[in-house]
Amino acid sequence: MPLVAPVRLTLAAVLLVIVGSTAAAAQTGGPLLVADNVATAASAPDLVASPLVVPSGLGQPGHSVRLPAGFSISLLATGLAHPRFMLFDPAGNLLVADMAGQVFRFGPSDLPSASPPAPLLQGLDAPSNLAFHDGGLYVGETAAISRYAYDPASGSVGARQVVVPDLPRGGHSTRTVVFGPDGGMFVSIGSSCNLCEERDNRRAAISRYAPDGSGGQLFATGLRNAVGLAIQPSTGGLWATVNERDNQGNEIPTDLVTAVQGGENFGWPGCQPPYAVPQDPGGDCTGVTPPTIGIQAHSAPLGLAFYTGQSFPPDYGGDLFVAQHGSWNRTPPAEPKLLRVHFDAGLPTRVQDFATGWQDGSGNRWGRPVGITVTPDGSLVVSDDQTGVLYRIGYTS
Repeated sequence: MPLVAPVRLTLAAVLLVIVGSTAAAAQTGGPLLVADNVATAASAPDLVASPLVVPSGLGQPGHSVRLPAGFSISLLATGLAHPRFMLFDPAGNLLVADMAGQVFRFGPSDLPSASPPAPLLQGLDAPSNLAFHDGGLYVGETAAISRYAYDPASGSVGARQVVVPDLPRGGHSTRTVVFGPDGGMFVSIGSSCNLCEERDNRRAAISRYAPDGSGGQLFATGLRNAVGLAIQPSTGGLWATVNERDNQGNEIPTDLVTAVQGGENFGWPGCQPPYAVPQDPGGDCTGVTPPTIGIQAHSAPLGLAFYTGQSFPPDYGGDLFVAQHGSWNRTPPAEPKLLRVHFDAGLPTRVQDFATGWQDGSGNRWGRPVGITVTPDGSLVVSDDQTGVLYRIGYTS
């Protein structure tokens, strides 16, 4: 069951995008594009402060988020514990994985909401991710991928069926599942450590299974913690966000937003991105795949979603939104934000800040975006696991 391969972008042939406060970016005044080894500054739109609209009854303090002109942000739901990744079912209901052990189902009439409805599922093992396939709701739990028969119209769910059991515990604990266009099921498992040789080869890798959990095999390796997975609609190719190693300094190595093909090795732990630099002198990084996009070191990219809606300006069609959670070991801290990766003819050509403002100039944060999904009306829903809320970002003019 081969995956429809994405177009592979390489340093020599097409483009590597490096975004963040690198020395080169500081010299050019913005995000850096490296095309055929020629550095040019990427243009970024002016972001304007947009007050966070708080519907009556939600009771959250006022803040503002900086967005491109014409966009606005509002609170969609409050009262969650640790909401992570989300998706809409075929009937337009919003399902949210909450790492406190629950999955919530918000019907269109439930939103905006000051408190979540009764859980659709509860007592789960830190669920962080959801996927639909062939009438089944799949849940990424720490030690398993589980499946439930699910009726979008009524919200009824069947008994839990574990399709991929005995996933390793310890270290990075989220498990992400997504289905390719041919029905293959991809599962990412992060490393158990910052830098080590793993005993379980499923760690720091993406594996591929049949929908029933059979036939598991490694798909791509050397990915320290591929938290987010998404399928690019125009190509059917797999993309991932990757949290790279810590404690290497403020600016290295880059975190990754990258296309992933079968058999690729992205270098962890022996080789640092983006240029496959050996971790230790004398190391061999021959054959290591460079990332498609390198973003600011330690910025923790998590959720990602390709824009498939119609309500944003036409230039946004097919672009990729990425939630950057923010750093824990960088000085000054890398801020939480949303990035926009613009695509032309299926290829990324620039990376820009899309939403900022969750962190002040002193490094204090009032929120941390995690997951992103596109609504049926073409707006975005963004989860925040620090504040326990969901935001809606829409275009108004």
